[in-house]
Amino acid sequence: MTEVERLADQLVALAGMDIDISDLGNGPRPGGLRRMDAAGGWFYFLVAPRDPLIIVVRIVPPFDAL
Repeated sequence: MTEVERLADQLVALAGMDIDISDLGNGPRPGGLRRMDAAGGWFYFLVAPRDPLIIVVRIVPPFDAL
């Protein structure tokens, strides 16, 4: 969980510097649901285009932790 929090904080910091983060991570196109690797697992997030908001919608831990 701390790795996801660290990465989410970095996304917020980038957005605060007016960097477009809607195409970071993996996804079919810029915007929409994005996936980012985190400590052997991954998490899914959305970027609100008009608000300073990043929404983490799902966290998947590494398979060996399940």
